[in-house]
Amino acid sequence: MSDIMRPIPFSQLMNWIIEEHKTQGAVFGVRKMVTTNQEGALPIFDERIETPFGPAAGPNTQLAQNIVASYVAGSRFFELKTVQVMDGEELSKCVNKPCIVAQDECYNCEWSTELEVPQAFAEYVKAWFACHLIAREYGLGSPDGFVFNMSVGYDLEGIKSPKVDAYIEGMKDASGSDVWNECRAWALANLDKFEHVDAAFVESIPARVSNSITESTLHGCPPAEIERIATYLITEKGLNTYIKCNPTLLGYEFARQRLNELGFDYIVFDDTHFREDLQWADAVPMFERLIALCAERGLEFGVKLTNTFPVDVTRNELPSTEMYMSGRSLFSLTIEAARRITEQFDGKLRISYSGGATVYNIRALYDAGIWPVTLATDVLKPGGYERFSQMAGEFTDLDGKPFAGVSLDAVTAIQTDSLTNPLYKKPLRPLPDRKGAGKSPLSDCFTTPCRTSCPIQQDIPAYLAAVDEGRYEDALNIIIERNALPFITGTICPHPCGRACERAFYEPEGAQIRASKLKAAREAMTAVLPKLRALREYADRRAARGRDRSDRLLVQSQHPSLYRIPRPAELPAGIREDHRAAPSHARRLRPAAIRARGSRRYRGPVRQMLRNAPF
Repeated sequence: MSDIMRPIPFSQLMNWIIEEHKTQGAVFGVRKMVTTNQEGALPIFDERIETPFGPAAGPNTQLAQNIVASYVAGSRFFELKTVQVMDGEELSKCVNKPCIVAQDECYNCEWSTELEVPQAFAEYVKAWFACHLIAREYGLGSPDGFVFNMSVGYDLEGIKSPKVDAYIEGMKDASGSDVWNECRAWALANLDKFEHVDAAFVESIPARVSNSITESTLHGCPPAEIERIATYLITEKGLNTYIKCNPTLLGYEFARQRLNELGFDYIVFDDTHFREDLQWADAVPMFERLIALCAERGLEFGVKLTNTFPVDVTRNELPSTEMYMSGRSLFSLTIEAARRITEQFDGKLRISYSGGATVYNIRALYDAGIWPVTLATDVLKPGGYERFSQMAGEFTDLDGKPFAGVSLDAVTAIQTDSLTNPLYKKPLRPLPDRKGAGKSPLSDCFTTPCRTSCPIQQDIPAYLAAVDEGRYEDALNIIIERNALPFITGTICPHPCGRACERAFYEPEGAQIRASKLKAAREAMTAVLPKLRALREYADRRAARGRDRSDRLLVQSQHPSLYRIPRPAELPAGIREDHRAAPSHARRLRPAAIRARGSRRYRGPVRQMLRNAPF
């Protein structure tokens, strides 16, 4: 796989979206597409967002495909990947690869977009146009229900450079750009591909892609430079402005002690950045001046909490000497910074949040008055963009009320919870290796650890999704494709899949794989059983030998594929060896009802399960 990002033309982007949605009901692999509540859209700047979250400036906001995938999964606030004067190949040469690792807490050693600035601009315009089209065509929400937020860095001279200045001006009004004309021309020429998009709608898509910006600065940037950049963006560019703050505002002693308390004592850093970065004593008066400056011009000012945390590479995590930490280990530090700012400014200073946010804390952050919330690390975990779909379920009851301040009591409660909640502590149990055993197939490059650890390689993610959506018949059909005993394995299976499941390390109850299997069997066996028929070769034997009804466990669905118990030669090596060593009566792999009669140890439990089963 190449580490070079290659943008695709708008025509290819849209044809891909339309064809995939038509044939698979998905967009860029996202099947859990979210329709948002338009009536509850929240005002921000002079726009609206139908959900108060989205991807942070990072790997999920570089290409148009990333942004579109986030949109269909429910995101409505997009902090676009930072642009700076150093870009393209020049920047790429400075970034060692791989540059991100996120097995638990996340580390990265990359900064701004590796596209050239004009390419980044084109990607954002294509995404803007595409999101408007699919919002209308698929009824996902109001075409005006989402916001693009620019991010620029890292010094005033670079921001004033011709290419970064052209980027900012183009985002404020893209109507004269080549990429805007490309998108508009394609949409007007392909109206026959849409049912709900007409020429009038295409012409109504606003050319103002963004009127807000997040200022990002490198560690060690002098306070005066930070303020000069913000002042320029406010007064010269007329943009609603957020300043991204570093967690070093908290001080070295506090950060070191807090990470130690939460089990992250192995993370190494010294006090260098804490001495060189923006200090609290300088930050407070600067924020006060910028609040007043924005108020004079009718603009909004806020802070983004927080940037990533600079730490040392000590365990060969990445090919670098320094890296930037994010994820669960950053949450308690970021929420403490939010608490201090809320207390200092009486809850009146707006906070945009990014620092360990997940589905388990995002609603509490919003209820405390902290929004929008952006995420990067969480979307790099199993589930990817569909984690946004899960978060969208937390915001079906939005009331459309504007920002009314941040509650100090609510933020304090979140901060207190972060000290004891296992979600923010380093688990004592070692994390499993995400690399699957064996060689990856040619047509794919990943699989799930639960499936590879299952002795019969069941398609666990598929039946979990079906159970979660209430499609119990589908779930049971998936299960019995490889597993003839769903009631038994849904009760007494040692479930090595659960031990390998990544979700067990960030969800309090894990994925509940075995319980989901049993639920599917209980809910759907009555409906599925009449549709099954005996496998012909075994049906013939039953007729000849008069076997009892337990042979009905060996079945074939009316679907084309053949379902049967695997032969010993087809079993994984470890299971095959156990099979050879087993007594002859066990090697026959007889149905559970027969084994129950021959085994005193399992007779009672198995008979009880068979009695409860509807077959």
